[in-house]
Amino acid sequence: MHLSDILRAPKVVLHDHLDGGLRPATIIELAREAGYTGLPTEEPAALAVWFRDAADSGSLERYLETFAHTCAVMQTREALERIAAECAQDLAEDGVVYAEVRYAPEQHLERGLTLDEVVEAVNAGFREGERRTGGKITVRALLTGMRHTDRSLEIAELTVAHRDGGVAGFDIAGGEIGNPPARHLPAFQHLKRNNCHYTIHAGEAVGAESIHEAVQVCGAERIGHGVRITDDIAEDGTLGRLAAYVRDNRIALEVCPTSNLQTGAAKDYATHPIERLRTLGFRVTLNTDNRLVSGTTMSREFAHMVEAFGYGPEVFEELTVAAAEAAFLPLPERERLIEQIIRPGYAALTA
Repeated sequence: MHLSDILRAPKVVLHDHLDGGLRPATIIELAREAGYTGLPTEEPAALAVWFRDAADSGSLERYLETFAHTCAVMQTREALERIAAECAQDLAEDGVVYAEVRYAPEQHLERGLTLDEVVEAVNAGFREGERRTGGKITVRALLTGMRHTDRSLEIAELTVAHRDGGVAGFDIAGGEIGNPPARHLPAFQHLKRNNCHYTIHAGEAVGAESIHEAVQVCGAERIGHGVRITDDIAEDGTLGRLAAYVRDNRIALEVCPTSNLQTGAAKDYATHPIERLRTLGFRVTLNTDNRLVSGTTMSREFAHMVEAFGYGPEVFEELTVAAAEAAFLPLPERERLIEQIIRPGYAALTA
């Protein structure tokens, strides 16, 4: 599959962090405006390299430290609107037709914004970005609660309050070690009572027990990363009880290969478990995680899969349809996305 075909291929991303995907030049401009002097460099190309190098540590905790710089410049309505609009534009230029972009509202309150104002600013930015692309992309927000703080119920309530304004669901993120998802059970119970979607980061830094808790205790509809589900799969492909449950109930795995290499969840692309999980019948989706921090795009993730496993349009269509089916959208919108955009797009590639 050639690079031109990869760029043209319609893509769906379910796991993309707003604060991990800023343009380097935007960070530098906003830092100057905000009087933030903590950046390691004010040269855009060098800053992009710094982020990628800082994240290539093999540690999830070290990886997460890079976000101090991006969050520092995401504290005003104007900055959030700009960043969200550019996010939508950048994804659309990469061929993404539907995106769920997540962020933690509680991390953007340092300059006096309220939680509601943060959500309203980001949603306004996404709508502006959609407009600039001529409707080539639809973007929905996922509001993230942080594992190490005590505001998850508050963020869950915020998610329900803004569900009709562009917020598709809820997420829990942050360092997995020492912060099990069940600690935030009241948030998940609130979401469940209000028929609201949610995903949970699990099975990245912690093994299958993290996924078990996310699914069986907290009721996750999707799993962020989830690659450690392989801990419950024997060498001969025999699935343990948990792995079989996740596969059989079509609980989507939001797999982010490049990020997994950086945090030590996988060794290299050639041995990344995505192919094994796909062939065993799991609902696997391909994602970016953090485009700036991981130095990636959906097209680059596609290219890595071509090189590692020889994937062609048929496999990418399968992964993209799987992502659309797992999207936190009403069924008619998912069906329209698949039948009117994704399948015709791939048919054009193979014509």
